[in-house]
Amino acid sequence: MDDWKQDRIGSSLRGLNPTVLRRLNAGFAAIGDVQFLPGYCVLLVDTPNVERLTNLPKRRRLEFLADLELLGEAVERVCARRDEGFRRVNLEILGNTDPYLHAHVWPRYDWEPPEIVSRPVWLYPQERWSDPKTVLGPEHDDLRSELTAEIDLLRS
Repeated sequence: MDDWKQDRIGSSLRGLNPTVLRRLNAGFAAIGDVQFLPGYCVLLVDTPNVERLTNLPKRRRLEFLADLELLGEAVERVCARRDEGFRRVNLEILGNTDPYLHAHVWPRYDWEPPEIVSRPVWLYPQERWSDPKTVLGPEHDDLRSELTAEIDLLRS
């Protein structure tokens, strides 16, 4: 059932990754597996075996970064409309855990705990990352639709 998680890039290329919102120029815009910060998305590179940005030719690097900017703007617009506590979007290319190029698009909110709101998302307690109440599911269908529509609007 979750086989696509073992190969997120390959499953995206085969149309089997259920988190993919849209194929972009150099990657796939995907909604995050967890939604404790509603609107969290990931940009997955569309080229298998690419571990870091510098593995791509210069033109593809710029396309990936442009895709990241587009996804970041889509998340910003949707989250600002949905939640008056929206603050900003954080964009991150880390690569410390997963061995493929991807970028995180984290919406940040005023209602976050004061000890975390101005710090990296990765400082949230481990239980937040697997909380069944915020794991991606059917209750996020409206959010998915809004994000996809915003991506489409920005690309038109």
